[in-house]
Amino acid sequence: MELEELEEQEPVSPNGQYFSTNVISLSVLAVWEIEIPINPESQTISLLKNVFLPISPRFSSIMVVNNGKKEWKRVEVKLEDHVKTPTFPSGLSLESYDKYFDDYISKLLPERFPQGKPLWEIHIINYPTSNAAANVIFKFHHALGDGYSLMGALISSMQRADNPSLPLTFPSRQRSEIKKENFVTKTFSGFCNTISDLCSGTLKTMNGDVLTPIRSGNDAIEFRPATVSTMTFSLDQIKSIKDKLGVTVNDVLAGMIFFGTRLYMQEMNQSSSKADCTAMVLLNTRIMGDYVSIEEMIKPNSKTPWGNRFTFMHVPIPKLTELSNALDFIWNTHKIIKRKRNSLAAYFNSWILEIVHKFGGHEACGKYIHRTLKNTSMLISNLIGPVEQMSLANHPIKGLYFLVGGGPLGFEVTMVSYMGKVRVAFKMEKDVIDPQKLKSCMENALQMILNDSHEHICTSSTTI
Repeated sequence: MELEELEEQEPVSPNGQYFSTNVISLSVLAVWEIEIPINPESQTISLLKNVFLPISPRFSSIMVVNNGKKEWKRVEVKLEDHVKTPTFPSGLSLESYDKYFDDYISKLLPERFPQGKPLWEIHIINYPTSNAAANVIFKFHHALGDGYSLMGALISSMQRADNPSLPLTFPSRQRSEIKKENFVTKTFSGFCNTISDLCSGTLKTMNGDVLTPIRSGNDAIEFRPATVSTMTFSLDQIKSIKDKLGVTVNDVLAGMIFFGTRLYMQEMNQSSSKADCTAMVLLNTRIMGDYVSIEEMIKPNSKTPWGNRFTFMHVPIPKLTELSNALDFIWNTHKIIKRKRNSLAAYFNSWILEIVHKFGGHEACGKYIHRTLKNTSMLISNLIGPVEQMSLANHPIKGLYFLVGGGPLGFEVTMVSYMGKVRVAFKMEKDVIDPQKLKSCMENALQMILNDSHEHICTSSTTI
């Protein structure tokens, strides 16, 4: 039922329109691993009505087309239609419930939202798995907002498990010291980097990466079931490597992922270690700090506004044949990302989409994004989570991770920090990428990086 409106309908953001077309429809899934069984489930409707819906008017809106433009229209929400509670057989082993859960999320990822209802769902899996007593899956259409907005919305409805009266805090975002560069030199190099990145990015969008063990080139991957696997790493361990090498946490994580990916590719096909492969790395365009309140996000001219405020950059995955040891992957990744950040190509990508939209509409933009994603070997995205344990209606959250559904890639890596750990989730094309071998290669990559970083410190101390 539509609500009577006293104000104009809110237009859907450009990115929101691009992510909701006939060609591509992206979603964000946040998986909350609950420490205790969810009881009673009847509290869910009350929580949604009193806590969740008031967070943002978009959670009570549907997407409509008005004179060729997409807009948000407020409607009355039937909460029961948005809560899914699947039924599994009772009395099974944890391994069996792991399989049921994996199959459920695999089928959930490619499903598109039905028309005529607000674009979100909550799936309550009240069965124990190896990782949790129960799981809650929040599924949002990407048109509602990006990972930062949606994570901020969810966190705003959470409490600290140890003391609900205290606010949640987040890891320090302090950057490494930046060396001052000559203005003319930096400007000239930035100009050259921008031209180079625009050319290489355009060629990559048109031609795509070669086929490798992580890229099958199959059509309609977004409609096929996916395999999901996760790993957990110590944030202190990652920070220790960062401090030893003088880089950032993101450099270490990306370098480790790239190194582990190359080890996997080499194990599956020796010749693929020399293949040119590209990762699409997502960048938040906000002036970043910790998550802010929803009220702050929706203020005019907010520095951390709600919505889809991100762009992307193509990052070439370093080759094993070009580097001599594990640390070279970290330093090489640091060098590449630093150079990419001294380039306006990522922001020109948004401008290109605006031009495509002007002459071809949002469907043309959807095709452009679909082709760009499809021709890339992998996608990497990361978020920060709280330092303290969160609680949802007195249900402590043991762990969390997020995924992106509906993308035409066979390999996606998403990362989020929580309670001193980094949870890495791998979404893989089913029956193409071997999850156990991939995880083994990632573990080997981290161990080799740790060993080499220790030797690096010892060598440096001996030299001094």
